[in-house]
Amino acid sequence: MAIEIVYFAWVRERIGRGSEIVDPPAEIDTVAALIAWLSAGSALHAEAFADRTRLRAAVDQVFVGLDAKVLGAREVAIFPPVTGG
Repeated sequence: MAIEIVYFAWVRERIGRGSEIVDPPAEIDTVAALIAWLSAGSALHAEAFADRTRLRAAVDQVFVGLDAKVLGAREVAIFPPVTGG
């Protein structure tokens, strides 16, 4: 199940890329599990994702919590909290 992961703002800066396509194992079924799997494979991801309270996500362009399912998703976006004004 290939998923495009898209990064925004300081998450993108810390990881060093705006997006990547990954093929996680089947047991990676939530955004949180995906973040943990990416962190285990890369020091840059681990650093960017160290404080999960500072992360927000969208699955297929719908804002979700980190407990949201990713099975069947085409895109997961990971970004810091957004403020308006």
